[in-house]
Amino acid sequence: MNHPPSLPRQAPDADRRRWLAAAALLPAAAALNPRPAAAARLPTRAHVVIAGSGLGGIAVANRLSAALDGVRITLVDRKEEHNYQPGYTLVATGVWPVSKVRDRNADFHPEGVEWVHDMVAEFDPASNSLVTAGGRRIAYDYLVVATGVHLDYDQIEGMDVTAIGRHGLASVYNGPQAAEATWSAMREFAERGGEALMTLPATPLKCAGAPLKTTFMLRDRLRQAGTLERSRVTFMSAPKNVFGVKPVNDNVLERWQQLGIAVETGQRLAAVDIGAQRASFVGADGRRTERGYDFLHVVPPMRAPDVVRNSDLACKDGPFAAGGWLEVDKTTLRHRRYANVFGVGDINGTPRGKTAATVKKSAPVVVHNLVQLIAGAEPDAVFDGYTSCPLITREGSAMLIEFDYEGRLTPSLPMIEPLQDSYFAWLMKVRLLKPAYLSVLKGRV
Repeated sequence: MNHPPSLPRQAPDADRRRWLAAAALLPAAAALNPRPAAAARLPTRAHVVIAGSGLGGIAVANRLSAALDGVRITLVDRKEEHNYQPGYTLVATGVWPVSKVRDRNADFHPEGVEWVHDMVAEFDPASNSLVTAGGRRIAYDYLVVATGVHLDYDQIEGMDVTAIGRHGLASVYNGPQAAEATWSAMREFAERGGEALMTLPATPLKCAGAPLKTTFMLRDRLRQAGTLERSRVTFMSAPKNVFGVKPVNDNVLERWQQLGIAVETGQRLAAVDIGAQRASFVGADGRRTERGYDFLHVVPPMRAPDVVRNSDLACKDGPFAAGGWLEVDKTTLRHRRYANVFGVGDINGTPRGKTAATVKKSAPVVVHNLVQLIAGAEPDAVFDGYTSCPLITREGSAMLIEFDYEGRLTPSLPMIEPLQDSYFAWLMKVRLLKPAYLSVLKGRV
């Protein structure tokens, strides 16, 4: 996936001294998260079932395999391909080829795991069992739910994910092919210029920074192609902000004002006429307006998959009930009503934390607390909601945003200002984070 001649790569930051100082910190940064010393494995005959084989499910499987001697681990998921989802924005904006986000799931499973090549069709926590789509009932002693989210494109009238890449339609979320097709649509748009509409729903999102990164990079592609002056980029946000952490939200809005990116809040994408290239938005007052576009980036509303939403594991009240999210204690990640059930990753009904970085910090908490239960003790590890978002601001520059449940910025690397973009943060996103992700997947960090 090479850049066309009209879209040359941008040189790195002029301030190399900042990069060199940051690069010198790489060994220290690695030391902040060393692999823990091997502890004595706890003998057990427990059966742990993990529903889902994304980053969270496989990371937990590897950690449990290392922590427990004699444990039986069953992984339920029919997915053969493992996708590095944090790389979708790099594919969708022409930085990476699609091959860099595709791997084989089986390559990351711990030895001895039982892999059931099927999807969960029903959770029956009252009987400590689940049922697969093929009708197999699997009993468990402990359950870890790692099903991820459901991309609810159906909430947008007229939306057709098979049309992504054509008629100016883009969406980074719907898998590797959609990310690659999004780059095709973006490249064509950048060569011509025109009217771009970038959208954001009001539901919880996985990788909530992706819509912002895509917007920044679209504007940069227009600049590189020389079509910026005859183009307009407008960010249409259903909520009243563009990001849930106020310092980040304010920083992005200030940058967009300087870059000429317009923002309209309280505007929910309700329908799209793909052939006519028209999008309909519903405002906070219920009024419907229609806009033409040359490029439309669709971010779908998100919710829990039906198998969780329609089960007794889903939140029954509170802010996460509407989406059917998994009802867990936000600190221990243990289910509030079923003591032998835990959640990891995007499925959890927690205030923040639907990123790969969240799994990096939360998977060890889940495994520690589950091992505590098996040993006859109460969970005592606490998760603070840590989330990280390397927020690309242009090709060659990004901000490294880290925050917790309370929306407090929690920078972890010395000399890296969280709201200051740098080449080092870009380098982390493009070169360093996938190896770190694979270490998390294998249970090493």
